[in-house]
Amino acid sequence: MKIPRILDILGLSGLPCFLQVLLYGLAGLIIGMGLVMVRISNAASYLYDSPETCINCHIMTDAYASWQRGSHGHVATCNDCHVPHENMVSKYGFKALDGTKHSAVFTLGTEPQVLELSATAVPVVQKNCIRCHQKQLEMVRLSSSKEQACWKCHQTIHGPLRSLSASPPELRPPLPKAGFEFNPIGETKNEPKE
Repeated sequence: MKIPRILDILGLSGLPCFLQVLLYGLAGLIIGMGLVMVRISNAASYLYDSPETCINCHIMTDAYASWQRGSHGHVATCNDCHVPHENMVSKYGFKALDGTKHSAVFTLGTEPQVLELSATAVPVVQKNCIRCHQKQLEMVRLSSSKEQACWKCHQTIHGPLRSLSASPPELRPPLPKAGFEFNPIGETKNEPKE
């Protein structure tokens, strides 16, 4: 395709002026909304391994609180257990696909009351359990040759209950700021209350 032909397409040549303005305005609106969504969702934080990223969404506050106070809180992050570690492509590919699914579920309001690993996450978490606990597993002889998921026995990794309201409100971490402060009654921030 020749450069002048591309410029004709981008310039919307041949269309009436009002239609060109309408299409450019629509494209600007879509791009602008996309940038706002990237900002509100704190999208850049998903490139890193910080556990606080997981509580960008309120659904994960109980899992975060139980991780923080549990046995893994001082030795592992969420990604140590829930993301593949073979290479960077598998890690970020999995994060992108899983994150897209999580975003869709949260946006559509279809999150289940009790969180469970997805079919694609089960082998990832199992492999990471074995990767970190290899020495302990060498000491254990299973009578069955069929491997079971580690969490079949270790059911309280994220606390005894796994519903969206499993931990008391006092233990739940506050949600991170999205960058847009909304103050409906006009109070100024950071003023001491008397």
